[in-house]
Amino acid sequence: MAQKKVLVLGATGAMGKYLIPKLAERNYLVDAVALDACPFQHPNVNVITGNAKDHNFRDELLKNNYDAIVDFMIYATNELIPYLPRIIPATGHYIYLSSYRIYDGCEVPVKETSPRLLDHSNDIRLRNSDDYSIYKARGENVVHTFTNKNWTIIRPAITYSLMRYQLVTLEAFATVSRAKLGKTVVLPETAKNIQATMSWAGDIAEMIARLLFNEKAFGETFTVATAEHHTWGEIAEYYKDICNMKTVWVPQDDYLNIVTNDPRSTYAYYYWQLACDRLFNRIMDNSKVLAATGLKQDEMMKLYDGLKYEIGRCSDEELHRGKNFYININMDQYLREKGLN
Repeated sequence: MAQKKVLVLGATGAMGKYLIPKLAERNYLVDAVALDACPFQHPNVNVITGNAKDHNFRDELLKNNYDAIVDFMIYATNELIPYLPRIIPATGHYIYLSSYRIYDGCEVPVKETSPRLLDHSNDIRLRNSDDYSIYKARGENVVHTFTNKNWTIIRPAITYSLMRYQLVTLEAFATVSRAKLGKTVVLPETAKNIQATMSWAGDIAEMIARLLFNEKAFGETFTVATAEHHTWGEIAEYYKDICNMKTVWVPQDDYLNIVTNDPRSTYAYYYWQLACDRLFNRIMDNSKVLAATGLKQDEMMKLYDGLKYEIGRCSDEELHRGKNFYININMDQYLREKGLN
C-alpha cells in the first residue's frame, strides 16, 4: 500500500511541532510548511519554507494531490473565501483549525453543541467584528458548505508548549520571562476564581493524529482538549511553584490598560479575549474526541507536570528577547507607580 501524503500548513506552531513527528512515526509522508525553518529531522518529513498564503506557492503545493491537509493557518474573515474553497476540495481529508474561543459562556461543561458567540452573543459589536472567536466561527460556516464531508473541524482549548506559557491573556514573554528576571506579573482580579482549561500540545497532537483518516471524524466537529481544569488563581500558584513567579491581582481596567498598546486598535481585542473567553468558566467536555480516538482522560498530561516539563526545557536567551515587549514596559511602569515591585 502506498504511503499516504499529508500536508501540514503552519507546521512550526505549538501543535505542529508535536504533530509532525507523530505523523512521520505513522509512516505518512509529510510536507511540513512554515515561514521559518522547521526543526524536523525524519526521512518521512520534507521541510518546505514558504508562505502558504501566497496563492502561487499554495497552488503549486496542491498539485501534489495530498491525501490529507492539516491546516494550522489563521484566516481572517476576508481571507476565508479566497483560501478555503481552493484547499478543501484538493484533498481527501481536510482538518480545519478552529478554537474553543468560539463558544459562548452560557453552558458548562462546554461541549460541541454549546452555543457559539457568533450566533448567540448579546454583544452586537463582537458579532460584527473580526475578533478571533468570530472569524474562526465564520470559517467553520464555510467548511460546512462542502457537502461531501471530507473535512473535520477541531476546536482546541488553550494549548501550551515550548515558549507558550499562558496565564489569563498573557504569553511567555510576559509570564515565564518576567519570572526568570525576578519581576512581578500583573493579572486581572476578575479572572482569579474563573475555571480555565489548558491542554498540553503533545496531547492535542495525538488527538489530531488519531482523527486523521478516521472514519468517525469526517464531517464532524471536535473539542480537542483535556477535561482537567483549574482556576486562574490555582494556575498562577503552579507557576509560582515551578519558576518562582510572583503575581499581583489588580482591577480589570488597570490590567487592560497595561496589555493595550494602542487603545484605538488593540483594546477591543484584549477586552473580548478577556471578557468573552478568559472570564468564562471553561470546563470542557472532551468525551466526543476521546470516543473517536480511543484515548482516555487519565492518559492526558497533568497541567502541573506539563508546565514543569515545557518551562524546564526553554532557553533564557529565547525568553529574554521579549524583555522590551510593550506589555512588559507598561507592567514595569504600573508596578513602580503603585509601589508593587
